[in-house]
Parts: sequence; structure tokens; C-alpha cells
Amino acid sequence: MLEKVKKDNVEFISLQFFDLVGVPKEVVIPSEELNDAITNGIWFDGSSIEGFARIHESDLFLKPDISTYSLVPWLKENGKTARVICDIYKSDGEPFRDDPRYILKNIINETRKKGYQFNVGPELEFYLFRQDGTSKTNPIDSGSYFDLTSYEGYKVIKEIINALRSFGINVETSHHEVGKGQYEIDFNYGLALETADKLLTLKYTIKKIAQMYDLRATFMPKPIKGFAGSGMHTHQSLFDIKTGKNLFYDGNNRYRLSKIANNFIAGQLKHIKAMCAILCPTVNSYKRLVTGYEAPVYITWASMNRTTLIRIPNWFKQKTISARMELRCPDPTCNPYLAFAVMLKAGLEGIDKKLQPPEPIEENIFEFDPRSLVKRNIDTLPTSLSDALNELKKDKIVQGTLGKHLYEKYIKIKTQEVNEYKQQVTSWEIDRYLDVF
Repeated sequence: MLEKVKKDNVEFISLQFFDLVGVPKEVVIPSEELNDAITNGIWFDGSSIEGFARIHESDLFLKPDISTYSLVPWLKENGKTARVICDIYKSDGEPFRDDPRYILKNIINETRKKGYQFNVGPELEFYLFRQDGTSKTNPIDSGSYFDLTSYEGYKVIKEIINALRSFGINVETSHHEVGKGQYEIDFNYGLALETADKLLTLKYTIKKIAQMYDLRATFMPKPIKGFAGSGMHTHQSLFDIKTGKNLFYDGNNRYRLSKIANNFIAGQLKHIKAMCAILCPTVNSYKRLVTGYEAPVYITWASMNRTTLIRIPNWFKQKTISARMELRCPDPTCNPYLAFAVMLKAGLEGIDKKLQPPEPIEENIFEFDPRSLVKRNIDTLPTSLSDALNELKKDKIVQGTLGKHLYEKYIKIKTQEVNEYKQQVTSWEIDRYLDVF
């Protein structure tokens, strides 16, 4: 890596990582400090990062994962800059167990011991708004689902895709989403840890390129009332480490799904209420999870039905490698390392305990009346972050995935967020009540 840095004429290194709530962070060092960073790590104050160490144990160190090295395409003036994603260590040289990347690595290692490889494919949605001073949420265009992209939007998306190539990320598709100024970018399906790293890179890239065009990119789940929310539907499957076989495929099953796949689905359905605290981690997340849009509300699964929580996509009959499930509730504000970790842990419990999912529901659930929902035993997702946190407090599997300290810190941070929100007086309340009472 040191030879490559020299060959690429790199003068600065951006050491990147995620904080607990999923916000990308960085420390920039001169390239001549890289050798020491790889060997000993670069010190930083962990107590200043959301959800990390307490004051008395704040000395933490960033160690670069050299496999994530890539040039930052837009930082070339006054010397090139490279980007490396880091793991976090304590001063005694042991991994920092509250590092979200470490938590995902840990559960992946547990999975590999069982002979499984966990692959994921997230679909990241976001909005592009103009920074014209009139409004923070003025969309870049008035397009809708799969509409031809405006010239300005095309330039920005093209720039993002080209930048991602520099980071070694191959974009499979990009298209306009349902909302005005809303887009989606999808990259190759792959290993969970690599995919989480790519999500960090993708969000970082989209934000930076948007700024260059004097635009604001946001992954906020519901930035505008009445517009479609931004989700992060996540496709998942398990593969056999030795043979490379997709363990979710069974051609004799109704949905061409194996027993393992059904167990995995059942595990996620069992723990989804608590998982929502991680997958849909903001107050705003629950303004997306409402009826009237494609975002899920009910804890169900099916194949063609897009009102369900878990959907089984169709694939070409010959491509058995494509067998997978799609979890539709996560949104882009989640920390991808924690999100993939709890998805995997819940699915594995389903396999270990041979849990069975309920019967799939192919009808439009949004058209069911309350009596039908009760008759068919259809439960709902939490309707608020507060409800999701209460579910998390009861779920030992999801708690155990996070670890005791991180779980407690997460509850504290998110409870504070809920309490701050409760104290706000919105413009809707002023319009509704001020002159009436």
C-alpha cells in the first residue's frame, strides 16, 4: 500500500469511519504518517464521537483497512488525497468492541463458522434539493418514477457514478424515483462488510458531488410532506462457503425458497419490531412508514405484493444464484454495519431454532379493514421511534448483537432524541390550534 501511495503521488490520507448513529467521520493525515497509522494507529478522542467511549476511556486509535484504499477523485489540488476505511482499536491493541464495523465483523465470523456467507444488496434512495435560499427542500426537478432525468440531474448522477468508479464501486443501475428530485443508486450485490463500506462511500460521494453543484443531498426518510419517503430496501441471501451454492434456493418450493430461507425470514419477522430501532433509527423514519405509500406497515411477507414487509423478488429460472429476500423497512439514516448485523443475527436465530414464517399474504394489505387484520393475525411495525426503542428493550437477541455498552448508549442517545422532539412546537400545530382555541 505504501508503494501504491507513492506511485499515485498521494499527499494526504482521509481515514474514515462511522459513528454510532451512522454519520461518516474522518481524520486527515499527511501520507508520510500512513506507515505509523497502519502499524500503531492514529489517536483520536473517542468521547467526542456520538456513542463511542466514555471520558475515562476516550483514547482510541484508527487503523486503516488497506483493502479499502482508493483515490478521492475530486481532491486533486495541492496534492492527491486517498481514502481508507478504518477499524477502531483501544490503547492496549485490542479491537474497540463498540465499533459498529467490529460488531458486523464479529457476527460475520460467527456466521462463517456455521458455513454461511451473508450477501446483501441495498437500494439507496435520496433527494437532491436546490440551495437557492427560498427553501431547504426545493427539488432539483419535477420528475417521477423512472422518468427521464433532467439535464441538471443527469449531470449530477453521471458525476456521482464516475466518482464511485474511482472508489472501485460498480453502479448497476440508477434512476429517478417516485418523488420530485428523488433518485436511487444501486451497486453490485455482495459480502455484507464490503457492502457496508460501499454504503459509507456512496453517501460520502453523493453529499460531496451535490455540494459541488450547489445542491443539497439528503438521505432523510421523509423530507417533504406528501412526497414519497426514501428507503433502503435490502436484499439478503446466504451462500455455502465451500461450494458457493445459494442456500436460499429450492426449485421445488412455491417461491423457490429453501427451508433455510424460510427459517431466516421467520427469524427476521420475529425480531423486526426491535430491529426497527436500528433499521429506522430517527423520529422522522416513522413518517415514512405509513399507509398510502409503498413503505411497509404490516409484518407480513409475500412474493409479488409490494405492501409487505418482506418481499421475495422473482428471478430468471436459470439464475438460482439470485434467490433472495428483500427487507423493505430500513431507511438510509441507519448505520449499515449495525443494520446488517441485526438482520443477520435475527435470521440466524430463525435457522438455529427452525422457526417457520406465517402464511404469505399476496393481497393488498392496505385495503384490509381492521377486522380482517385481526382475523389473519397481522401485526404492525412500531409507529414511532419511542415504540421501537421499547421493543428493543425487550429483545435479548438484538441487544446481544449490539453488546451491553453500545446497547445502553444507543438507548440513551435515541431516548434523548425522542424527548427533544416531544418538546418541539411545529408549524402544523400553530396552524391548527393557535386561532381555534
